Formats: sequence, structure tokens, C-alpha cells
Amino acid sequence: MAVSRTRRSSHLRYMNLLPFFFCFVLRCYHSIGLTSEQELDRISALPGQPPVTFSQFSGYVTVNEQHGRALFYWLTEVAGAASPRTKPLVLWLNGGPGCSSVAYGASEEIGPFRINKTASSLFLNKYSWNREANILFLESPAGVGFSYTNTSSNLKDSGDARTAQDALVFLLRWMSRFPQYKHREFYISGESYAGHYVPQLAKKIHDYNKAHYSNKKPIINLKGIMVGNAVTDNYYDGIGTVTYWWTHSMISDRTYRSILNHCNFAAEKTSKQCDDVVGYAMNHEFGDIDQYSIYTPSCKHPKSNENVTSSRFLRMKSTVLHRPISGYDPCTESYAEKYYNRRDVQKAMHADVPGIPYKWTACSDTLIRYWKDSDSSMLPTYKELMAAGLRIWVFSGDTDSVVPVTATRFSLSHLNLTVKTRWYPWKSGNQVGGWTEEYEGLTFATVRGAGHEVPLLQPRRAFILFRSFLAGKQLPRS
Repeated sequence: MAVSRTRRSSHLRYMNLLPFFFCFVLRCYHSIGLTSEQELDRISALPGQPPVTFSQFSGYVTVNEQHGRALFYWLTEVAGAASPRTKPLVLWLNGGPGCSSVAYGASEEIGPFRINKTASSLFLNKYSWNREANILFLESPAGVGFSYTNTSSNLKDSGDARTAQDALVFLLRWMSRFPQYKHREFYISGESYAGHYVPQLAKKIHDYNKAHYSNKKPIINLKGIMVGNAVTDNYYDGIGTVTYWWTHSMISDRTYRSILNHCNFAAEKTSKQCDDVVGYAMNHEFGDIDQYSIYTPSCKHPKSNENVTSSRFLRMKSTVLHRPISGYDPCTESYAEKYYNRRDVQKAMHADVPGIPYKWTACSDTLIRYWKDSDSSMLPTYKELMAAGLRIWVFSGDTDSVVPVTATRFSLSHLNLTVKTRWYPWKSGNQVGGWTEEYEGLTFATVRGAGHEVPLLQPRRAFILFRSFLAGKQLPRS
């Protein structure tokens, strides 16, 4: 019997409601067993969000009562049919120092959502990392993004040591709020200045576990770390960066020789002669390019006129300061600044805290300007973490001129590691995704055609990299 037009349209109308019904049922299912604290942090839906098949939570964890420091987190549990309880937990950190994991990691790299140009709605990221794991984004340290301190001097005395300690306190207290993640396989990942954050936090966790859980499974069950385009060693990073500029025709032979003559990469402070020659290279020889992705168009947004100073540039301490973002749409940072300053968005994310005297920004100029302590090298920390048996992967997008692949290779080469699997091209579909070499204790991989934010430029290749890392398997050869 033929179905009438009215009944068919009605039938189609109900069919169109199925995704919303499924989403509602899934949220109810995942809400079963939530504590009152978890329920307070649960995000029912973000403004402009499409239907999703995962639960998400966000809110604050106080890490220092005396100074009133509280860190903001956003958890996106695993998507699809897999249960969040069967998948690992991955903490993602962005660098700066002083830049937001919500702005970058969550909103334009590995998170489930992307923000449209008008900041009025969100759309799904096909290669979101929460297809494979529960992803915890942390805005760290206090003063970054929604994270805050009630002690204004904290914004001018932040540094590596306190950032790592506060992050450890955050994790311990967050695990108390979400006990279902205690003892779960746990990994830390990040990029740029998180090349400091990630290994430093891993060492904090390892030392804490050694002191408190020598004979039993630790609450924070750290299994490994993965960092991309990571600030690693001031001296070797500096030489590797200038080498990249010259080998990629960004600077002249004369300027290259002049930088090598006038810049002491081992010094704590750069000389005026070094600043002058690097400033000349950046202002007169680079041209109007996105230094974070040298072969893609730069954003013609007003903020793109702001430059990182040459001294900070050489010291690798301000790698993501108010810069144009590269990728298919180079202006995504501006969309995030609009979206996360919306009051309805802040309310939905439980970030509408009264009394914060500044608007949400992707990076904190104050934190970057006054950063106090910064280890000159992460290589000794890598050695400790390798000795502890942690899985360690380091990757590099090969079109980044800020923390380039040559800088990372120069730094890692001085670990003097034994080669386990020789250099080979790894595959993404039927294309070369990059190159990799496996050592005793560490895997290094490049991602072809990616800039500083690898998952932004090459989302599929970054996803293959992440999936291989979690599985503890070699990158695919075919």
C-alpha cells in the first residue's frame, strides 16, 4: 500500500529527530552513576553545538587555596560506540608559555568541535582525538584562558616549576572528583612550549608515584608522553632554527653567517648585536609569511601585525604569542576569541566566574613577558623518563620555522640513542605521511606538510600518529 505524502513527511520528520533522540538517550546513559560534583560540571550542550555521541564536562579545580589559584579543564569523553570506561585518558597542554589549550588544542587541533567564522555555531572535527581516548584539556598555568588567580602577583611570577606542581595538584584533585579515571592508563601530550610542560609534569607524576605507590598501582597511572614541535634544548634548538631558516631560503647567506657569528645560543640573554641581526632577518628578509607554517597563506587579521621579539624568538619562550594561525583557514584564533567571550558559552562551560578582571584571550601577554624560570634543556628529563620505562614519542611538522624539525633533530641527536628501527617513510593512505625512526626508549616522527600545529594542518596524519602512539605500534609502512 502506498504511503500518503502526509504520512511520509511525518515519517521523515521522526527520522530526522533520531540523532537528537539518540544523543539524549546517550547523555542519560552516561549520566547514570555521576556524582553531584560531576553533574555540576557536566555540559548539556554548548551554544551552536551539533548533536554528539559523547559526554563532556568542564569547570574549575582549585590548586592553591592561599593564593586562590584555580585551573580550568574541559573533558571530552570518547565518542561513538566505545565506552569511556574502556579507553585511556589523555591530558593535552598547549604552550606559549601562557597560551590556552581550549583556544588551540580543543578548538582548532584535536578537539571534537570547530568554530565557524561568525562564532555563532560549532561543527564537528572528523579527526578528533576523542575517537580513540578521553581527552582532558587544561588551561595552565593560572592566568591562561579561563584559569585564574586571586593573587595578581602570580601573573608575574609564574614559571616552569610552579606550573608543573600546580598541574600535579590539579590531576590529584581532579581524579578525586572523577574517581572512575583513577588507575586508568594515562598519557600526556602537547606542543610547542609544552615541550617543557609535558616532560616536567611527567617527572612530577613519576616522582610522586615512586614516593607513594611503590608497591601498588598508582592513581595517576602514567604510561607515556607525546610532544610535537617541542621546545627541547635552548642551544641545539637555536642552532637548528637558524639552520632551518637558511636551508628553507628564508634568510640570506650573509645574515646566516652573521647570526652564527653574533649569537651565543648557550647564553641566558641574547646580545644587542644578536637581536639586531635576527630582527633584520625577521623584518626585512622573511617577508609577510606565517612563520608557524611557511607555505600556507597568512591571516590578514589586524592581530597579524603583532610580532614576536627577536630575543624571545631565539630563546624559544614565546612561540605562540598573538600570531596568525596557519592552515586551511588561517584566522581560526579570532573565531575562538569571539566564541569564548560569549556569556552564554561561558555559562554553558561553567566558566562565568564573577570578578575575573580580564576578558578571555588565547594567550596571556603578561605571563609570557614575566615568565620566571625555564629549564635550558629537557634532555636530562628525557633520560630520566626513558629510564622509568615510559613510552615517549616526539613529532615535528616539517613546515614550522619557529620550533622546526631541524631544531628537534639536533636536540634529540645529543641523547646518543641506539637506533632500533632505521629511518623509513610512514604512510597515510597511499601517500607518505612523514618519516620516522625508532630508538631504544624514544620514537621520533615527522609529519609531512604540517606546521607548528600539526593536527590543524594535517588532521588525518596527526590522527594516525596519535592512534599508533596509543597502541604502542610502529607507524604504518603501507
